[in-house]
Amino acid sequence: MYPRFALRSLAPAAAALIVLGGAPVTGAAEDHTGTHGTPGAAGARDPYFPTLGNGGYDVRHYALTIDYGPESHVLTGTAEITARAGQDLSAFNLDLHGLTVRSAAVDGAPAGVTRAGDELTLRPARDVRRGDTFRAVVRYGGTPGTLTDSDDTREGWLRTADGAIALGQPKGSMTWFPGNHHPGDKATYDISVTVPEGLSAVSNGELRSQRPTADGRRTTFAWHSAQPMATYLATVGIGAYEITRSRPGAAGVPVHTAVDKTVAPRVGELVNRVPELTEWSVRKFGPYPFSSTGVIVEREGDADYALETQSRSVFTEDSFDAATLVHELAHQWYGDSVTPRTWRDVWLSEGFATYAEWLYLEEFEDTPVRASFEDAFDSEDNWAFPPADQPEAGQLLGDPVYERGAMTLQKVREAVGDATFFSVLRGWARTHRHGNASTHDFTAYVERESGKDLGALWDVWLYGDGRPERP
Repeated sequence: MYPRFALRSLAPAAAALIVLGGAPVTGAAEDHTGTHGTPGAAGARDPYFPTLGNGGYDVRHYALTIDYGPESHVLTGTAEITARAGQDLSAFNLDLHGLTVRSAAVDGAPAGVTRAGDELTLRPARDVRRGDTFRAVVRYGGTPGTLTDSDDTREGWLRTADGAIALGQPKGSMTWFPGNHHPGDKATYDISVTVPEGLSAVSNGELRSQRPTADGRRTTFAWHSAQPMATYLATVGIGAYEITRSRPGAAGVPVHTAVDKTVAPRVGELVNRVPELTEWSVRKFGPYPFSSTGVIVEREGDADYALETQSRSVFTEDSFDAATLVHELAHQWYGDSVTPRTWRDVWLSEGFATYAEWLYLEEFEDTPVRASFEDAFDSEDNWAFPPADQPEAGQLLGDPVYERGAMTLQKVREAVGDATFFSVLRGWARTHRHGNASTHDFTAYVERESGKDLGALWDVWLYGDGRPERP
């Protein structure tokens, strides 16, 4: 994310059953005779969002089938979730906000369902054994909504003038599909979206097919993401877009872009730089981690910020500039491929992406990295709290996470030298490619690769409470 702009295959259906509040769905078969499973945890124990995510299983694949009407604002969806049980499960939870569950099944048999706030609990007819792969199918619908963060920015399913755009950091993805919505559980995706004729649906990964419905009044777009993705990085953009697809450039990365047709004439020059800046990023950070790159550009006001949605970052016209584009491209390595283990580790995304901006400014706009460091050092806002230990969830994406995170990287560069530092940038992305990593993982990696004890550096720049003397 760029700093917040202040302007900053379906199983047989179970009976059609409506879930209201915390009441159980009735009529679902249950048979737990002789079984010994226990319910999976209702949260992943994230330090800032303890109820976000769930325990007891690991999602391997999401197959989402969505039909959306921009005029009615109604979404109808089916989520087919393939997962592996980490324990004997008598029940397990999914995160889902607002939408109504109509039915659920596990391995083809109707499942019991209860709701309590954003917690959706499924109780299979028979316990799922530890180590088994199982398939849960949830049919749901309604009018998807948004969540308002502590800084009054919106996330979730955002309505636009001609459609919608889905943005999920840190938990907005639960507004449009049920899932294990914690960055520690990544999966592959198939996202199929049906929209009125004349509109397009854009998502992550590769477009597998684009087909009219039988009545010719709607079109279904099927997208596939073969590399693991955290739920907060999944997106769907629906609207009247100018679509471009280009062949791989020197870095071998195809480019797919979707720009709101009313915006396209004004942003075309920068859109055309996506291949160039992707190749520049490859030279800095190593091989591109996904099968394609690109952007989705919406109108001003359609969202409150830019976001690094995987392989296809989302911008509004007013947030779409070269430095921000570089920031979101860098996230494809740092944040999307190497994803924070918990939300406390998010400086590993934002600090790296901010440092990429500093590298860009030095190379393209004659602003030395050291000058960017000095500007950040002089800002009181960057000393409000340590970047690796935000005081509360409301400050998850505060200024220190971005700029003091980048300052930390500059201090590492000065401590280990340029050759080792840029080797670390590439090696870190390579070592944890398509995985999750923590702050401890990073500090240990740097010390191992450099052969230096950097404990004093971490104490001051990652964990220190106050501003040190000017270095």
